[in-house]
Amino acid sequence: MTQADFLESPFPAPARLPEAEIAGPKRFFNREVSWLAFNWRVVDESRNPRVPLLERVRFLSISATNLDEFYTVRVAGLRQLARAGNALPSDDGLNPAEQLALVNEDARRLMGMQQTVWNRLKREMEAQGITLLTRGKLTRRDEAYLSDYFLAQVFPVLSPLAIDPAHPFPFIPNTGFCLAMELERAADGRRMQALLPIPQQVRRFIALPGPARFLPMEELLLLHLGSLFPGYRDVGHCTFRVLRDSDLEVEDEAEDLVREFETALKRRRRGQVIRLKITAGAPEGLRALIMEELGVSPDEMVEVKGMVGMADVKELVLDRRDLLWPPFTPRVPERVLDHDGDMFAAIRQKDMLLHHPYETFDMVVRFLTQAAADPNVLAIKQTLYRTSQDSPIVAALCEAAEAGKTVTALVELKARFDEAANIRQSRRLERAGAHVVYGFTNYKTHAKISTVVRREGADLVTYTHYGTGNYHPITARIYTDLSLFTCNAALGRDATKVFNYLSGYVQPEGLENLAISPTTLKPRLLDLIAAEAGHARAGRPAEIWAKLNSVIEADIIDALYAASQAGVRINLVVRGICGLRPGILGLSENIRVKSIVGRFLEHSRIVCFGNGHGLPSKKARVFISSADWMGRNLSRRVETLVETLNDTVKAQIVSQIMAANLADEAQSWVLQPDGRYLRDLPEGADLFSCHTFFMENPSLSGRGSAGAKDVPRLARARD
Repeated sequence: MTQADFLESPFPAPARLPEAEIAGPKRFFNREVSWLAFNWRVVDESRNPRVPLLERVRFLSISATNLDEFYTVRVAGLRQLARAGNALPSDDGLNPAEQLALVNEDARRLMGMQQTVWNRLKREMEAQGITLLTRGKLTRRDEAYLSDYFLAQVFPVLSPLAIDPAHPFPFIPNTGFCLAMELERAADGRRMQALLPIPQQVRRFIALPGPARFLPMEELLLLHLGSLFPGYRDVGHCTFRVLRDSDLEVEDEAEDLVREFETALKRRRRGQVIRLKITAGAPEGLRALIMEELGVSPDEMVEVKGMVGMADVKELVLDRRDLLWPPFTPRVPERVLDHDGDMFAAIRQKDMLLHHPYETFDMVVRFLTQAAADPNVLAIKQTLYRTSQDSPIVAALCEAAEAGKTVTALVELKARFDEAANIRQSRRLERAGAHVVYGFTNYKTHAKISTVVRREGADLVTYTHYGTGNYHPITARIYTDLSLFTCNAALGRDATKVFNYLSGYVQPEGLENLAISPTTLKPRLLDLIAAEAGHARAGRPAEIWAKLNSVIEADIIDALYAASQAGVRINLVVRGICGLRPGILGLSENIRVKSIVGRFLEHSRIVCFGNGHGLPSKKARVFISSADWMGRNLSRRVETLVETLNDTVKAQIVSQIMAANLADEAQSWVLQPDGRYLRDLPEGADLFSCHTFFMENPSLSGRGSAGAKDVPRLARARD
């Protein structure tokens, strides 16, 4: 099937459901089960022969990290509700206890598959000269090297712990990894239980001299047991790993929000144990001791037949170009080059949309560093949800503040697992003289906005950046996101009103082009979906295309169902969680849903409405957003929905970005009415990959006077 065939093809024959299910909770998929389905797709990429070997190892590690975070946040919340006796059902009709049972069963199957995949990958790695050793496979030369390594690099940071009445069981932090042992003293046969907590700063796999050979840390410790417990021998051992509740609780009335978050982060480290993973076949006494001391019930323990701590295999992703994705260097937009790197001149020419990582995120950094050094710039305002440890954006804001410019930074302290980093960045900004605000205690600020106010002649011009991702140069190398740069006065005024809302709590009135949550974004989406349904009922072409990370909000899904029933053709690209059931007769027969999982993490949020002209069309209404279609994003966060007004930008989003995503075959999974995700990868077939297409073709709005090479048109815009 060609790309054009896909876009014009009829929707598959719909499935039938009983009338009661169409109107009841069965019209939704469960959120947690849908998330696990996404992680199954990640695991499947670690089995995909089209993916280079070490990238498959990376996918396996990512799937393990994902699952850990899922348990420490989502499952922790479900467990609290279930233990409190909460029987309130979710939108799909399942109460917390029922969801926990489904999640635990599916997660155990998933962990079993991870072990199966890991065993296959180890064999393939060995065939490529990358070997994971055990103690029994070491040479004398290896042992001599490891003896020196152990004494110099490991021994000083270890704390061997005997477990007895005088030495109580130690605290094991979240994601803590330990070696537990049954020891016997050679002199008199006396038994002792002991622990070796392995510091998280120590590498899990030790590289041996010569070709790529590695020894797991637990094997090294057992090899040098005599140095840690002189006079004892090992009569039984196991490894285990702990996951703890990592959700944060913050007092709404906290006088000092930063200090309150610092305290909450310490509480997170000591949260209740949610899951214990332990080596299968562990000595009975050790297993009982660990479970008792950690307060773990049998259903919270997982016996692992294989490697405990699968996330650590990312350490084995070596710099072997033959086993990794081909190198890719993000493009600098030609229009910026035409203006000798002057971002303001490039933006003045017309609105510019950059598609990361295909176009370099350095342009976002340049926008702010140029503003910091420009004597004509008077003020900079910036939201910061996630950013890197040594953030060049924070450095630019500090430079601007120290130069006497007015700098306002909204730092979101509730960015999950980045709270500590954001606290450090806020302290740094305050020291430089920036005005730092933290938004709301009951809402996260997830909007991605920068404004730069520049004096140009007698006028003040506001340059604005709206993004769908984070101001994070590292993740911007692998996340697909959009950056809209504009000096449109209305968009600048809207951004300024949002900043005033964040700093002064005054709800913005008279927004000209912007919708924001928690006030107007959801109503705007519902109105736009309803308007498209009205076009269908009037006999006009009616289509909706959307690309998101998650679709779970019940009102939005019901509005899409209603639009489908009115005759609107709806194509959704949803990377992760999807609660919408496509292809159900009388409910969603006009809705298709696909998920793209591949080299880059799909992260951009886009929604396009045919506006009575179908898609693609020059008269379509096209939006980018920071928000997924989830309850938290639409009701409990500050988010943006920005309509693009420039014709070139609209064409780039509709006929290039969205059309390529919809046409993708190589990395796409299609959601079935029963919740399964299917894909077809015929051996040897030349399948269209949107990631490859974007790497090879420049975007429309970034083209300069030199023009771009002839980009294959995936979709022809209607007049």
